[in-house]
Amino acid sequence: MGVGVEAGAQAARSRALAVLRIRSRALAVALLPAAVAVILLAGGSSGHLMGRSWDLARWIMGVAAIVVLLAAGAIALVVARARPAVSPTVAIAEESAPDLYRMVRDLADRLDVPAPSAIALTPDCDSWLEDRTHPSHGPPPQESGDEITGVRSLTPGRSRRTAAAPVLVIGSPFLWWMRVGELRAVLAPVVAGTGPSAHPDIAAARRFVRGLDAAVAVTSAPRGPVFRSVLAGVGWVARLLLRSCRGHAAEMERGVAAAAAERAQAVDYGLRIVAQEQVGLAYAGWDRLLTRVALPAWRMGRWPSRLDAGVVAALTELSRRDRLAEGFASRLGERPACDLLEEPGTIDEATSLLAARLFHGGPAETGPDWAPVAWQEYPEEVVDRKWRTDAARLHRVLDTLGVRRAPDPTPPHHDPPTLARVVDHLTDPTTTDGRADDRTDGRADDRYGEADAVDPYAPDATLTDPSTPAQPEAPAPHPEAAPHPEAPPEPEPYKAMAADDDDEELGESGSPHSAALAAGLTAELAREEAATPPISAAPPGQGPDTGLWDDTGLPLFPLQPPRTGRELLADHVTAMVCCAAMDTAGALPGLDWLDGPTLLVNGERAADLAPRVLSLVEDGDPAPLRAWLMDLGIRPEKPVRLV
Repeated sequence: MGVGVEAGAQAARSRALAVLRIRSRALAVALLPAAVAVILLAGGSSGHLMGRSWDLARWIMGVAAIVVLLAAGAIALVVARARPAVSPTVAIAEESAPDLYRMVRDLADRLDVPAPSAIALTPDCDSWLEDRTHPSHGPPPQESGDEITGVRSLTPGRSRRTAAAPVLVIGSPFLWWMRVGELRAVLAPVVAGTGPSAHPDIAAARRFVRGLDAAVAVTSAPRGPVFRSVLAGVGWVARLLLRSCRGHAAEMERGVAAAAAERAQAVDYGLRIVAQEQVGLAYAGWDRLLTRVALPAWRMGRWPSRLDAGVVAALTELSRRDRLAEGFASRLGERPACDLLEEPGTIDEATSLLAARLFHGGPAETGPDWAPVAWQEYPEEVVDRKWRTDAARLHRVLDTLGVRRAPDPTPPHHDPPTLARVVDHLTDPTTTDGRADDRTDGRADDRYGEADAVDPYAPDATLTDPSTPAQPEAPAPHPEAAPHPEAPPEPEPYKAMAADDDDEELGESGSPHSAALAAGLTAELAREEAATPPISAAPPGQGPDTGLWDDTGLPLFPLQPPRTGRELLADHVTAMVCCAAMDTAGALPGLDWLDGPTLLVNGERAADLAPRVLSLVEDGDPAPLRAWLMDLGIRPEKPVRLV
C-alpha cells in the first residue's frame, strides 16, 4: 500500500512542478524586457555600449520594459483578485452535526491525513474536496485591539493563512439513504485526498490554475466597451496559460486521486464495495425524484421541503417494485447517516431550497408564489392545481382558436370546459367516418353496445343528461325552406399558428388541429413566462452560502430541455382527462414516488392512460380513450372545475 501511495503522490508532485515551471516561465518572459533594459543602461553608465544606436535601443527597451511590466502587473492583479468558482452548498456548522464531524476526524486519523476544515452539503449524488482558502471565500476580517498597547492583532490574518485544509462537500442524498458505515466507506477515498492536497507544490499549482480560471471568467463577464477592450488582452494571456497547464493539471489530479484511493484501501474495503452500489442506486432515485416529482411542483410555484427524505421513499418504492433491489430495503433497519445531524429536517429544507434554485432557478426566499410544500400536501397543493391550471390553459387556447362543438355563428360563443370539446377537436374526421361506416354495416365495436346504438362520445352526439326524459324530435323542415348555413370561417389565429408550425414535433401523422393547438399552448406558456417577474437574488446574509457563488445565471443545471409542442399538448390533454375523472367519477390526485403526479381510480394508479392520450394527440384516434372513459364511468360531456 505504501508503494502505491508514494507513487501516486510523486506523480502528482512532478505534475505540480510542471505547472509551477509554466508560471515561472511566464514571469521570466514578463521580466525579460526589463532585464535587457537594465543591461543597456548599465552598459551606458559604465562607458560601454556608447553611440546613437545604443541610445535608441535603451529608449526602446526602456519603454517596452515599462509597458510589459505594467501589463504583467495588471494580469497578476486580475489573477490574484479574481474570485475562484465555488460550488453552491449548504454549510454545516460543527454545532449542528458534532457526530458527523467526529466521524470525519476519526476517519482522517485512521488514514493519517489532515482533517477537512469544514463540511458542507450539496443537492447532488457526489462528494469531493473543495479549496476555499482564497481570501474572498473566508469570513470578513475582524480587527481586535491589544489590551495593553492598543495595536491591531494579527491573529485573524494568521488563522486565515494557516487554515489551508479543504472543505469536505457531501451529497445530501447520501446522508439520508446510506447507513453510517456505508457513508464512512464512501467518504474514505475523498478524505484521503487531504494528504496530497497539503503538499506545498500541489497547493500552489492548484491556486495558480484556479486563479487563471477565475481570471478568464472575469474577462468574459459582460462589461462596457472600454473595460472589454482592456480585459481582452488579460483574457488572452490567461487562456494561453490555461491551455499550457491543462494537461499537467489533469495528470496532477489523477495522481492525487490515485494516491487517495490507494490510501483508503485499508479502511472498510469490503463495505465500500457494497456502498458503491448504493451510490448508483441513490443517483437513479435522486434523478427520478427531481425530474418526475420535484419539477412539476417547482413549475407550480411550490418547492418540496423534504427532498432528501423523499429520495428514501422513492428508493424504497423502487425496491418494492424491482426484484433486483429487494435486498436494499432490508438495510433501512440500520442507523441512517442523517442521524449524525442534530436537526436533519432543517438541513433537508435548506438543501431542498438550494436544489430548487440550482435546477429550476427559483427565488431565494419563500413567498406567496414560492412556498414550501410537505409531501402529505403534495396531491392537493401540486397535482390538483397543476391539472386544473393546465386544463384552464387548454380551454383558453381553444377559445382563442374559436373552437366550438356546435356551429353557432353568433359571437361571442364559449363552450363549457368539457373533455368532449377537446376530444372532438383533436379527432381526425377520417377515423370517425371509418367507424361510422362500420356501425352502418353492423360491425360496431361491442364495447359501445349494439350496432344501431348511438355513441354517446361521438362528435355529432347530443350531450344530454341520461336522467332527463327524451324530448320529442321536431319535424324536419322542407329541404327547400331550410337554408343551408355556411360553416363558420376559420379564425385567423388558427391559420397563423397552423402555418407557423412545421408538424415536426407531432410527427408526420399529426393533424393540423393538433399542430395548431400545440402551437397555441406553446405561445400561451411563453406569454405567461414573460409576464412572470424576474427572480431576485438572495439578500445579504440569507440563503445557502450566498456570499460564495454567483446566482445571476440560474438555473445552473436545468433538469430537462424545453418541452416540445407534442409533449405540451399531451400533458394538457392528460390534465383535462384527470380533471374529468376527479369531477365525474370520484377519482383522486395522488403522488407516485417514481412517476410523479398520478391519478387514483378506486385507490389504484391509472397507469394505462398515457398511450390512449398519445393515440388521440398523434393519430387523431379517440377510440382507445373513449373506451377507457366508458369503462371507468367518466362523463366527458360534463363541465369540470378549473383554476
